[in-house]
Amino acid sequence: MTDCPIPANYRLEAGSSLDRARLVKFMQRAYRELGATDASAHLADTVERHFSASAQLWWLVEARTAALPAGLPGTNRPEPSGCLWLGEAIDQRSGLKQAYVFLLYVNPDHRQQGLGTALMHHAHQWAAQQGYRQIGLQVFEDNASALKLYRKLGYRSQARWMSLDI
Repeated sequence: MTDCPIPANYRLEAGSSLDRARLVKFMQRAYRELGATDASAHLADTVERHFSASAQLWWLVEARTAALPAGLPGTNRPEPSGCLWLGEAIDQRSGLKQAYVFLLYVNPDHRQQGLGTALMHHAHQWAAQQGYRQIGLQVFEDNASALKLYRKLGYRSQARWMSLDI
């Protein structure tokens, strides 16, 4: 894996359990872009269920806004340009624990700058440091830009999630 640092005009800030509402907001943006009409309730439930003490959350912030004070609780913080949320899952075939990408999101105004690639390389580094030997994720088949990114990084399909409207 080649090194792909965060571009100099951005930096990563660690998130915390206080960022649950902001995380839900970013998930809602991502799902709206994919055509979801009302995902608010189940996305909040996803965060509630999976945003544990072992999960890792990072905000991608422009360096010029990162220098501003974060502010006191209840004050406005600079709006992040992106988000990376990692947790843990179980490989269903081997039974081994693996790192899992719950959310990778870059705001549309900040895309095509290598930020998604840099965030995924950060995910790979974190997973290796934690002792994981595998990292997994789920991507929708119609999310062409995400599929292109993951394939470029060497990800390959292992399963196909199928559904039927009844």
